[in-house]
Amino acid sequence: MTTSPHARPPAGPGGVTGSGDAAADACDLDESTEAEWQPVAAHVAGDRYLAADSADASSGSIVVGLRVAWWPVIAFVLVSFGLAWLVCLPLWLGDGIASPLLGVCALVMMSTPAIGALVVSRFVDRPASIPRALGLWPLRPVGRLLGYLGLGLVVPMLLVLVALPIGAALGSYPADVTGFSAFRELTEQQVAQATAGLGDPGPLPPIGLLVALQLVSIPVGAVVNAVPALGEELGWRGFLLPRLLPLGTAPAVVLSGVAWGLWHAPLILLGYNYGVETPGWLGVVMMTGTCVVVGAVFSWLRLRSASVWPAALAHGAFNAAAGSYLLFAAAGQPIDLVQGTILGWSGWIVPVLLVVVLAATGQFRRPGASRRR
Repeated sequence: MTTSPHARPPAGPGGVTGSGDAAADACDLDESTEAEWQPVAAHVAGDRYLAADSADASSGSIVVGLRVAWWPVIAFVLVSFGLAWLVCLPLWLGDGIASPLLGVCALVMMSTPAIGALVVSRFVDRPASIPRALGLWPLRPVGRLLGYLGLGLVVPMLLVLVALPIGAALGSYPADVTGFSAFRELTEQQVAQATAGLGDPGPLPPIGLLVALQLVSIPVGAVVNAVPALGEELGWRGFLLPRLLPLGTAPAVVLSGVAWGLWHAPLILLGYNYGVETPGWLGVVMMTGTCVVVGAVFSWLRLRSASVWPAALAHGAFNAAAGSYLLFAAAGQPIDLVQGTILGWSGWIVPVLLVVVLAATGQFRRPGASRRR
């Protein structure tokens, strides 16, 4: 869950005559080749493809249907959203985000998209291989997968961190990058609470050292957080994104991001992430915007790697780095997350620019695709 957040193959020109090119163009992102639309699946019962071509499957590519199978998509959304609200019900009936159950509920909630994807894949979609359909397998080409895993680790951390100086320059984030006063104050409070009744704990280590230790621990946190983050990514980028690709890449990326953002509503409406002082509707709008923007980066990793693992690691890295705004904030000044940090509008600037550059350079194409002549 952010600081908290996919379908099947078509019979190409070889399986469709006459209107094959028009159908391919209608479902292509913005580019495809005749090779991309070679027969890669057996077309059974409308949009359901039950047997992928072995060469295509072994290379780990994403196979896209000629049109969206809406029933599996709707079933997935209903299951995922319904379970999310059910998991958060104790918070709504209790003390909200002040409840001691918040951490447990948030962690369990992160598994609900995976449950939705697995249930719908098993009982509705019924692909020949669920792990392949969700991007869990195969783990090759190894070089490509490792490259995008590396990007998944580094890019989200950089996006989270670069949002801070941009917010400071725009006046939306109160920064203190020399004294680290907010982090110093927070650390002193935590030490005082932990050593209450135990005497003087002595001087703290240099605050700069503590900040550095926090930053170098982010990659470790990213790997740890990737485990629960996979629960979300199996749903949003593993299942939903490929199943919306017949609409075109841009619509698929945006719609899957919107779904991801709205799914957070059970927690956001209680004040999670944006605080209880922020109107619930505004929190949901901002969270949805964040998920669309950040989700586009995760979608790039998913499409280019043809695997859900880079997106899961990216999600883990994003969550691990998200709290870093506390390291560089000025003490005594409120931080409005609607305005600043990666969750606020000023934090969206760099991710949007990155997505624009990636789209303009054809980086949202699936492996093996090139522009249709």
